[in-house]
Amino acid sequence: MVSPPKRIVVIAGASGGLGQALSEVFASYGDAIAIHAYQNQSCGRKLVKRFRAKGGETELFLANFKDSESVRQMFDKIFDRWQRIDILINNAGVTDDHLLIQTKETSWEKVIGINLTGAFFCLREAGHLMQKNGGGHIINIASISAYTGPIGQASYAASKRGLIALTQSAALEWGKIPIQVNAVLPGFLTSGMTVHLSQSQREKIVQENLLGKPSTLQEVSSFIFHLSTMKHVSGQVFNLDSRIF
Repeated sequence: MVSPPKRIVVIAGASGGLGQALSEVFASYGDAIAIHAYQNQSCGRKLVKRFRAKGGETELFLANFKDSESVRQMFDKIFDRWQRIDILINNAGVTDDHLLIQTKETSWEKVIGINLTGAFFCLREAGHLMQKNGGGHIINIASISAYTGPIGQASYAASKRGLIALTQSAALEWGKIPIQVNAVLPGFLTSGMTVHLSQSQREKIVQENLLGKPSTLQEVSSFIFHLSTMKHVSGQVFNLDSRIF
């Protein structure tokens, strides 16, 4: 007889570098993984195929995070598949960096729409379904840019600062259910979101770290997995590199 999965884990933005690392670590512990993808669906399909080959339980779900109905339908399908949602990792995000005066409305709306409004859509749907379970844990992936407001990242910094405020408001509202809501600042990671940076920009970020080295996908994903198992932490923001702000 096949034992049931330990938990039902939704990973939004699973096709990115951190999303893939998170999927790997949660799947390795036997959790069932709802893999979300939109822009990079082929990567999502490859993840599903790889996990199933290892005996894991996983499905691919598509949703446009700028569309509330698309997000609602995705969560309904996930709930229909497993009858519960235990963990949501809000990892989907984009950057579109420009100096403030050169930032077009379409660029601003894209970044805010996916990073903040899309996260809100996911948070709302997951919270509603977790109430039926009697609890759950939501982990939002924010950024140190929310506090430092780098030049050229006004939209990204604003979206991530808003996500932190959303994290804390939701934690206050849902604590008695109990639904835990926390945020993680993963630090600089080599991924699709940072590939456009110049060598000098990368070196500058590394130098800002007191330890002289950036975060790694393995360490960040392991920390997030550990956080997901904790039962007495909510409304907190965890910075995972050695920069001080």
